[in-house]
Amino acid sequence: MTLKHPAERGGDERGRFERLAETASNITGSPAFYGFCVLLIAAFVAVHLAGVPVAWMIFVGDMMAAVSLLLLALLKNTERRAEHALQRKLDAIAAVLLEQSEGGSHRAQENLRKAIRMDEDV
Repeated sequence: MTLKHPAERGGDERGRFERLAETASNITGSPAFYGFCVLLIAAFVAVHLAGVPVAWMIFVGDMMAAVSLLLLALLKNTERRAEHALQRKLDAIAAVLLEQSEGGSHRAQENLRKAIRMDEDV
């Protein structure tokens, strides 16, 4: 287990967790998942209004807490990857501007071309 930035793990290849997080992010952003959350909240309210045993109330509450915790982890992972991609783009832009002002080689421009679509790779 490593404590590196999510975008810096595994080199250029995205790992299993990054692919899983991307897929889960797409699912959790869908109308179907929104409907699932609404149903979960409706179940929470129904269980409390129906006066069912406490065990069911605890179960539904725990399910809501688990979904919230998983969504928090996915949100943080997505945020960190987007932050890293943005920083790489800004670094590439700064390098190109510096290179142009100094009249150097065109290596920084090539790095900028690579960084433009980096958010899709990270």
